[in-house]
Amino acid sequence: MPKANLRRGLSVAALAAIAVLAACSTPEPAPAPVVAPPPPPPPPVTLNEGVAQAASIYVAFIREVGTIQAGFPDAESIQVAIRRGAAYEPAQLSRGMIAYGSILALQSPEFVAGVRTYAADPVQRREVIDRIIADPAYAATLPGADAAAGLIISTLGKDITTMMAIAEAVEADAYTIQERRDPRRRWAVTHIADREVRLESTKTASAAQMLPSAEEASRLFAAAHAGNGLNLEATTVAPPYTPAVINALAIAALAALGAGGEDYRANTEALTVESNSEFCLNMSKLNLFQCLAASRPSYEDMFCMGRHIVRDLATCTTEATVPRVVSLTPTAVAAGEGQSLIAADATTASAQAVRGSGN
Repeated sequence: MPKANLRRGLSVAALAAIAVLAACSTPEPAPAPVVAPPPPPPPPVTLNEGVAQAASIYVAFIREVGTIQAGFPDAESIQVAIRRGAAYEPAQLSRGMIAYGSILALQSPEFVAGVRTYAADPVQRREVIDRIIADPAYAATLPGADAAAGLIISTLGKDITTMMAIAEAVEADAYTIQERRDPRRRWAVTHIADREVRLESTKTASAAQMLPSAEEASRLFAAAHAGNGLNLEATTVAPPYTPAVINALAIAALAALGAGGEDYRANTEALTVESNSEFCLNMSKLNLFQCLAASRPSYEDMFCMGRHIVRDLATCTTEATVPRVVSLTPTAVAAGEGQSLIAADATTASAQAVRGSGN
């Protein structure tokens, strides 16, 4: 066979072999499409312990005031009740009320679920957080805010009702004890010894820092994160809301967005400060001091306690939670009457008024 034909035959055979091998080989797989990773899940509801501790101060103190009862058997029992009821620092109690309100709001599944719809998208979550911090009133526009506000207002409303009933009973007893047939009259009309010392000790107790209740703080902290445990009755309240209720809603909204933890403590602490509520409680203390300064016998101290401890607490809580529309003339505004005062009576004459009813 000629060499040329041999080489041609080998070439054809080689090409055929290569074709067979190529047909038997596995083709390279196509590259997989690039898929973006899913966004991280939204953070859980988070509230720092400072809010629960502040709330525990309010809850524990209101429970203590609720133990005051009319029908005092002796002069010392009146002084014990005054010391018990006056032992609150106004700014702390106001902050505690708002902190407690935020935990009440977190018991609303409608509000928590409504706010958390903005937590799935990290960008939107950040925008909502920033808006709440810049303008707490924005929290009152979020889904479910009316249900959360309803829990705040109705629950604190029960405290108001309890305190008002106690105040009514104590004030009425101050008049009853003056009646000549009341056997307590023999010590009730006797002038109080060391009146100045009694007044100064009341002022000292009023300025002392209140300590949180560890047990109560733990209970409230757990309820805030679980969204239950306080056995509240659901209700809704439409806006407008007071600044205190708005701030409570704002703290709860931040917590629902996972932005109420330790890293956000400065924000939650700032939201517990509300000047109108603090002003009301401070005025209550001034009224109490003036009433005690004017008081002489024990039944007048009883009246001071009912009016300027228990009743004023109820009144200040009402003003902090229930909006009130006030129509003011330009003259009244210029005179500064837009600032709410808690006492309609002349406080310096409170004890003198009850004294003048009978002696």
